[in-house]
Amino acid sequence: MPATVHDATALPSLLAEPALRNLPLMVLGAGSNVLFATDRFEGCLIQLQCASARIVSDDGEHALVRVDAGFDWDALVDWTLDHGLQGLENLALIPGQAGAAPIQNIGAYGVEVGKFIAAVHVCDSHTAAVDRLTAARCGFGYRDSVFKREPDRRIVTAIELRLPRSGATNLAYAGLSEELAAMGGLTPTPRNVAAAVRRIRRRKLPDPAVAGNAGSFFKNPVLARARAVELQSRFKGMPVFPASNDAEHKLSAAWLIEQAGWRGFSDGDAAVSAQHALVLVNLGRATGPQLLTLARRVAASVQEKFGVALEPEPRIVGATF
Repeated sequence: MPATVHDATALPSLLAEPALRNLPLMVLGAGSNVLFATDRFEGCLIQLQCASARIVSDDGEHALVRVDAGFDWDALVDWTLDHGLQGLENLALIPGQAGAAPIQNIGAYGVEVGKFIAAVHVCDSHTAAVDRLTAARCGFGYRDSVFKREPDRRIVTAIELRLPRSGATNLAYAGLSEELAAMGGLTPTPRNVAAAVRRIRRRKLPDPAVAGNAGSFFKNPVLARARAVELQSRFKGMPVFPASNDAEHKLSAAWLIEQAGWRGFSDGDAAVSAQHALVLVNLGRATGPQLLTLARRVAASVQEKFGVALEPEPRIVGATF
């Protein structure tokens, strides 16, 4: 049963409908980070199509921007750049809508959206109460948040972003400087960084409009520093990156998967992308359960070879990983 919401203020009335009282609810945005491992969802799928953005306040150094959940994320990156705001350029071309950004705490090329979120507006699906959660209440972590830990309990209706007007250009990801150089030595302005990110993503990642995929299927494993260093000493060439604290390091899930021999592997139409080992693709008629089976096989292989557990990034509906 689908329900389309064009005005978030109508959500409480929708949730009070008797027909929904005993049905499971699921909020579905663009569906870019979801794997349905079931042929049928026996519940109500809610889609929020409210999609406006406005500057709430501006002190000349930072602006507070309120964005409806249904606003296309990549279009929002351009909207902020058009308004002279910085910070989101490294997150260009990530598919999905603004409402999904805090749920996953989306991140790419050295930046996570949680750094810029001031608050998230929600409607409680159990009580229909509305709330404004400050960033501190969102429990942001690596591809994690309180929203992800309690899926569909809080329906995200809008986000507030506190964005600077200068000084936010982030070139921590080495490939960005290299890409700017390849683009003719462009200066690292926010708009040029966004263009470089889009070029990298289009070159490295399969287009979901051509081969269905949910982007990176696995999180990069975060291990105790000593464990990561020990693995790096055993497996030559293993890349290790800093994590959010000095006690931990992050491994490359793509490298682990590729070294385990999965890049380009296919089982029918369920496949590991030949472009990027971290992406599972549907070459045509693969089902959700078939893709999930492949993901489990990949994770089991990495666990056997390296002793490292892989966790999925997408939400899996109808099954557990």
